[in-house]
Amino acid sequence: MPTTSSSDGVVVDYLRLGGSGPRLLFVHATGFCATVWRPMAEVLSERFDCWALDVRGHGRSNPPADETFDWAGTADDVLAVVDDLGGDGPWFGVGHSMGGASLLLAEERRPGTFSGIWAYEPVVFPSDGPTVPPDRDPGNHLADGAARRRATFASRQAAYDNYASKPPMDVFDPRALEGYLERGLVDDPAPDAPAGGVRLACEPAVEAQVYRMGGRHAAWSHLGEVGAPVTIVVGDTSIPGPGVFAAQVADRLPAGRLESHPDLGHFGPMQAPGRLAASVLAAALDAAGRG
Repeated sequence: MPTTSSSDGVVVDYLRLGGSGPRLLFVHATGFCATVWRPMAEVLSERFDCWALDVRGHGRSNPPADETFDWAGTADDVLAVVDDLGGDGPWFGVGHSMGGASLLLAEERRPGTFSGIWAYEPVVFPSDGPTVPPDRDPGNHLADGAARRRATFASRQAAYDNYASKPPMDVFDPRALEGYLERGLVDDPAPDAPAGGVRLACEPAVEAQVYRMGGRHAAWSHLGEVGAPVTIVVGDTSIPGPGVFAAQVADRLPAGRLESHPDLGHFGPMQAPGRLAASVLAAALDAAGRG
């Protein structure tokens, strides 16, 4: 698979998910990886040339040298892939949670990189991130949970059975869960690991640190600088999480639009990839019409 150098000593691994036409870049949520997007790409590859990356510390991309996981670095990863692939014309960006925030940060830094962005519950809180006290950081309870995640399994099948049997992944489309395990697991190198044993590619400590940094980036204060059309998509807003702020994010964007799917949770792209692929297609065609 192709790789490219980003900031902080990170080598970003990315891959092509198929198709031809205008270029589309998928960016995953915290703890996930590029191949979780395969079910949506199956639909969108009929109209687009689809690519996805593993953000730093996830999948096959290494963590930053300082292990701080400032989310500005995730924007570096996005722009590194865009630059490495080159070509004419802007991309269309599709992101989930951290991935949505990463796309917004990238577009804020380099306007015109994207013709439009589709972001499902991006982690953008109405504050200037660095001023959020740690005890009020909305990511902290997620960090605590991530730090306690089970890291190893006897086999890939054991991991699949475990995740498919309980929330939140029990509602995933099976293809999305299989996509997650494709690059979300690596062979377990421990001497006492069973034959065929696997472990999480994104170590629990890494996932926890990414969550801790989620409320501290400055995307909110620069949303007014994003001129590209952005579709902010939200699931059930009665569930605490970034979706609670989705309407405020959409309102702050000059060409923002809010779309609601109240029957879906925070992991909507993995729950209903076909339906949300149709939403992405509509947003991308709208962006193309404005261009």
